Amino acid sequence: MIKFYNLYEKEFEQLDGRLITTWLKSVVKSENKSIGKISVIFVDDNYLLDVNIKYLKHNYFTDIITFNYNQGLNISGDLYISIDTIKSNAEFYDVNFKNELVRVIVHGVLHLLGYNDSNDGEQIVMREKEDFYLNRLFNDRTEV
Repeated sequence: MIKFYNLYEKEFEQLDGRLITTWLKSVVKSENKSIGKISVIFVDDNYLLDVNIKYLKHNYFTDIITFNYNQGLNISGDLYISIDTIKSNAEFYDVNFKNELVRVIVHGVLHLLGYNDSNDGEQIVMREKEDFYLNRLFNDRTEV
């Protein structure tokens, strides 16, 4: 089960929840795992900074924090995503906001699937996986 929670107090372009849920299920299935409970929580920069400081002891802004609650092949976790940072990154990289948002969502799911991005080699693999699954999502469309 994948659920979306909006704790962000400003307006932002919403995703098609059904489309994203179906896509994420296919991502997880392609990695030979199954969906447990994944919560995607949209927040602002300050909320995510507080989470980063409190739970990870990191004092900096980020786009996503993933908490992994996996049990065996059952993928579960919380994905906290800063809409503020997604907006900034979309502008900086000159990409559509929704496209940047789904990139970050799949990035979090890939973390749940066991992929990391702690070093250059892992970052390359992570980016390749992101691109692979995004290409599947955008097969016949330019945005979601």
